[in-house]
Amino acid sequence: MASTYEMYKKFAALPQGKRLFSMFFGQKAPYFASIHMQISQMKPHYGEVLVPFRRSNKNHIGTIHAIAACNGLEAAMGLLAEATCPPDHRWLPKGMDVKYLAKSSTELICTAETTEADWANAPEVPVTVKATRKDGTVTVEGTIHLWVTPKSR
Repeated sequence: MASTYEMYKKFAALPQGKRLFSMFFGQKAPYFASIHMQISQMKPHYGEVLVPFRRSNKNHIGTIHAIAACNGLEAAMGLLAEATCPPDHRWLPKGMDVKYLAKSSTELICTAETTEADWANAPEVPVTVKATRKDGTVTVEGTIHLWVTPKSR
């Protein structure tokens, strides 16, 4: 079976491919589908998704709900992990530490980033995440902690 990253590269080369891959990825983990995200980029050490500013993502004050933002951050981390994790290893999220810095009053670009040095320290791998409004204001930032171990045979 093709890896998630290989599938992304094939889809991304097609017209509307990223949109189709976003739907596929949202079905792989159905709670990702709940935020109607659009995948922007997937590559080793980087993942990016857009969380749209729509009613289903909003809270009682009309901004994107903090948990919808965190869902976008976790999706971006998942893309990064799928593209970066060695094929003979597996990854699991171990925890998330985030700070809410500003109101999420527009769509959000959720990014996840690591370095080779981060992965060299496995099994614990910190992933830096942030959610940014259209005007460049960071609304949520933090770290998702991964546990990366060899696959059992």
